[in-house]
Amino acid sequence: MSTHLIKPIAAVTGSLALAASLTACGTGSAASDEKVVTVYSADGLKGENGDGWYDQIFKDFEAETGIKVKYVEGGSGEMVQRAVREKNNTQADVLVTLPPFIQQADSKGLLQAYEPQGLDKVNGADKSGEGKWTSVVNNYFGFVHNKKELAQAPTTWEELLDGKFKNKLQYSTPGVAGDGTAVVIKAMHDFGGQEPAMAYLKKLQTNNVGPSSSTSKLAPKVDKGEILVANGDVQMNFAQSKSMPNLSIWFPAKDGGRPTTFALPYAAGLVNKAPHNENGKKLLDYMLSEKAQKQVSAVGGGFPARTDVKPTDANAIALGKLLEGVEVFEPDWKDIDKNLQSYVDAWKSATGS
Repeated sequence: MSTHLIKPIAAVTGSLALAASLTACGTGSAASDEKVVTVYSADGLKGENGDGWYDQIFKDFEAETGIKVKYVEGGSGEMVQRAVREKNNTQADVLVTLPPFIQQADSKGLLQAYEPQGLDKVNGADKSGEGKWTSVVNNYFGFVHNKKELAQAPTTWEELLDGKFKNKLQYSTPGVAGDGTAVVIKAMHDFGGQEPAMAYLKKLQTNNVGPSSSTSKLAPKVDKGEILVANGDVQMNFAQSKSMPNLSIWFPAKDGGRPTTFALPYAAGLVNKAPHNENGKKLLDYMLSEKAQKQVSAVGGGFPARTDVKPTDANAIALGKLLEGVEVFEPDWKDIDKNLQSYVDAWKSATGS
């Protein structure tokens, strides 16, 4: 799957300025004085109906600062690759991706050190030790199924090999989408290593519809019954379920084992040589502000990155129940960042992708 395809720029509600296409911005005073900030982001935090966390905080941020947000979204890998291509003519000010792509962005020199206000309230595992990035919305990997057509969620990976899932199952592309890469990470954990994981994914390919550069495109297909099962993440799918009534979240287990998941936060960093550097800093400060963090669950269906923000809204309670009985493991992100390409190549070889 090509990594240069970019999802069309998403529409943002209210008075936000939208970039139909990003024009070149210099790094001189004219650009830096402009009341605008450009965000490259993994999909999931913007609502299908303009009701997501991004929609709310971007609107509030503009009202409070006068700074308009230009927004571009796609798969995590897509956003990093786009930023790499633009290194000599930087367009983005803030980059938001899922792991391991935020680590990849750092290793490619795309991020500069900046410690937003409130960073001291973020757990050490959820931020860079060098101040290059921080989680802004905590999240967990998961799957969805159509609860109308498939009343009982599958419980194991092995169940997905059943013939009833032929052309009724799809997951986003590892190496391109953050949640797609998460499929490989979870399979390697659950099956006990790369070789058995790839052997399983080779078998699963018989039922797989095919690649998708963006995970958010899959949930609507599940809701409509076009497919029965897809990968996703808790925050995005929980938010989508408000307008997609047939969507239900579940966590696969290996046959005989417990269901598992791992943290897959949306992590944000200030782009190196950002054309609107100060505006990027202000937006990062705002993302970690108490006001914005309190809206993570209530508006966005996610988990706050700040440990001192403990929401009690209905969404927060429901999200907590989703994770009951699910084992949360911690991937070795340094290893994954170092070996990501070899894991993706192994997946391509196993699946013929």
